[in-house]
Amino acid sequence: MTEQKKLRVGILFGGKSGEHEVSFCSASSVIKAINPGKYEAIPIAITKQGYWLSPEESHKALLTGKVEGEDTICWKSKTDEHQFIINKKDNGKIYPFLEKLDVIFPVLHGPYGEDGTIQGLLELMDIPYVGSGVAASSISMDKDLMKKVFQQQGLPQTKWMMIKRKRWRDEPKNIIAEIEGNICYPLFVKPTNLGSSVGVTKVDKREELSPAIDSAALYDRKIIIEEGIEDNIEVECSVLGNDEPQVSEVGEIIPAGPYYDYNSKYIDENTRLIIPARIPEKVADEIKRISKSAFLAIDAAGLARVDFLVQKRKNSFHIFLNEINVIPGFTEVSMYPKLWERSGIGFSELIDKLIQLALERHQDKLLNKIEYPSKLIEK
Repeated sequence: MTEQKKLRVGILFGGKSGEHEVSFCSASSVIKAINPGKYEAIPIAITKQGYWLSPEESHKALLTGKVEGEDTICWKSKTDEHQFIINKKDNGKIYPFLEKLDVIFPVLHGPYGEDGTIQGLLELMDIPYVGSGVAASSISMDKDLMKKVFQQQGLPQTKWMMIKRKRWRDEPKNIIAEIEGNICYPLFVKPTNLGSSVGVTKVDKREELSPAIDSAALYDRKIIIEEGIEDNIEVECSVLGNDEPQVSEVGEIIPAGPYYDYNSKYIDENTRLIIPARIPEKVADEIKRISKSAFLAIDAAGLARVDFLVQKRKNSFHIFLNEINVIPGFTEVSMYPKLWERSGIGFSELIDKLIQLALERHQDKLLNKIEYPSKLIEK
């Protein structure tokens, strides 16, 4: 009996994002847990400057926590007029290394990884990859577009508005008046295209508003202002699948700080995850329903984590959909895999299912006809 050939899985991590360091943890966890009998994990680090490193340099990066070195499989031309992915060691052949991979598992969080850009590159190269496609990735990354899609679907959200950095610099007084005329304190100010709570500030009074917007504007040209919900708990639900997704148990987060910020997510060990969440079964079922609806609304694929605020007032519960993350944190202690673990799918099995979903979606795409009998170009 012949031994089954292992699939070569490229693990993309790092990237040009404020969530660069978070990606290291996810990549290390995936490589550690992936089934070595079925897959050969190939680490591929991307520097903050956009250089793609060889597997050897990428392995060093995981060990040291630093993406550096000149042994690149890819490089940019010295002028930024043209930028290619070219192997310096193979006479300039384009994509020589990536062509040898069977599937890509991106754990690139934030811009240039979770926003559809890397997905578009992989689509052009016709390489299967884990997770959502270009459109769903772009929509989920851009909180403004995401909220508009959810609004069109009638999904429950808090009050919100979007402002642009240029207008903020030109007319800050008008913008503050607009915010205070539409949203009550406390409120949250966020970069529109970022995750992991990078650049997020809770604002309790007017004096804190301008500095919060300035902070968010460091990371993005679009800034989201959201109404804060008092007496709330933060809960999350994981989604797995393509066209017929399944949902996990609902988990509750008790952050170490006043809210679930970057420090509470990745640094302070006092943050607690409670699975299942301490909410009535009827409320949990509604959260699961909304999670699936949000996943399908943006045409997500593979995986997503859907985040909620649940406000308890007397004996009633009010659910607010916060956001959907199509490349959620993927360490062994991250909420996405922890929820599936409690739902009966272990970490290694989860990785296997995601790879199979990627291959399934790629096969479905190959059914698309790309030829049309046209007489526009005669032979």
